[in-house]
Amino acid sequence: MITITSIQIREHYDLINAMMKQLHLSEKAFFLKTADWDSIAVGYMQHVMEMQETCNGTCLLAYADATPAGFIFAYLEEADESRIEDYTGNTLYVSDGYVASEFRRQGIYRMMNEELERIYVEMGVRRIVRYTLSNNHRMQQFLVSENYEPVRLVYEKWLTPDGEKPVRLFPPSPGRE
Repeated sequence: MITITSIQIREHYDLINAMMKQLHLSEKAFFLKTADWDSIAVGYMQHVMEMQETCNGTCLLAYADATPAGFIFAYLEEADESRIEDYTGNTLYVSDGYVASEFRRQGIYRMMNEELERIYVEMGVRRIVRYTLSNNHRMQQFLVSENYEPVRLVYEKWLTPDGEKPVRLFPPSPGRE
């Protein structure tokens, strides 16, 4: 049985930190320039706790029976004068989400996402923003299935320390090195 509970990250620091580490390892497999979790953990965990506490953030923790199976975290971004869209309300930014490998393919992430959206839609939010890597095709398929649409593409160029050469950002695709 899957249950979803809203938690305070600060009160579940070790658990969320461990899941964030696993999320980061997964992202590193997709994107070579993902920082090592141990080098950013303290600062990033402080950031998510601050966003939860000051920007109406929500962290949902999913349990499979009594075992923590995954989490999703989001917070509100207030509209300011730098916006270019005609939407003037707060935007929900879904920052992080993870399901442990032994609990995947059971709809847990979908359940957490639906609960998260329900919470914020009831608050009046009408714009939800998410990012995913260009080679994370499973997440892209999930987002499309949940009626998200790609709006912007971000192109990045990273250079070697001397600024002379571009740095490869993604692992080579099998058979195409």
